[in-house]
Amino acid sequence: MATEQMAEGPQDGAAPPARPLDAIDQDILKILQADGRASIRSVAERVHVSRANAYARINRLIDDGVIRGFSARVDHERAGHGTSAYITLKIVQNTWRTVREQLRQLPGASHIALVGGDFDVLLLVHTPDNRTLRELVLTRLQAIPEVLSTRTLLVFEEEDTEPET
Repeated sequence: MATEQMAEGPQDGAAPPARPLDAIDQDILKILQADGRASIRSVAERVHVSRANAYARINRLIDDGVIRGFSARVDHERAGHGTSAYITLKIVQNTWRTVREQLRQLPGASHIALVGGDFDVLLLVHTPDNRTLRELVLTRLQAIPEVLSTRTLLVFEEEDTEPET
């Protein structure tokens, strides 16, 4: 697939380019990635700026789209989704946006990426069990008209590389 034909452009409502990040911004990002619930006061103390400065920087990072949101890291197995898989998809050329919207609706879809190589899309899913995974692949994914083929890679063990809080 031609990357330039599938890339998101400004016409899709993309945010303007972010301003350059300095060392303090980078430190703030590291702190918030490790603990998204860190208080402004704590962040300010750790990066050696005033609370007002830390607050303004965090808001700017949010406004610029650098920080897209705050969330909890979930242990999928303990949350009842003990089966994880990466699924590769080959799709009809120029259908990325349509396919992406349908993949977003899938229960358990955790990450969707348009990639280059032997396949077009890499999808990470978490399901309660293998039976549910099979149904998701054979019934839901393969029913999408733009999906030409799939390959399922079962995850035996996974680990987050982001720092623990």
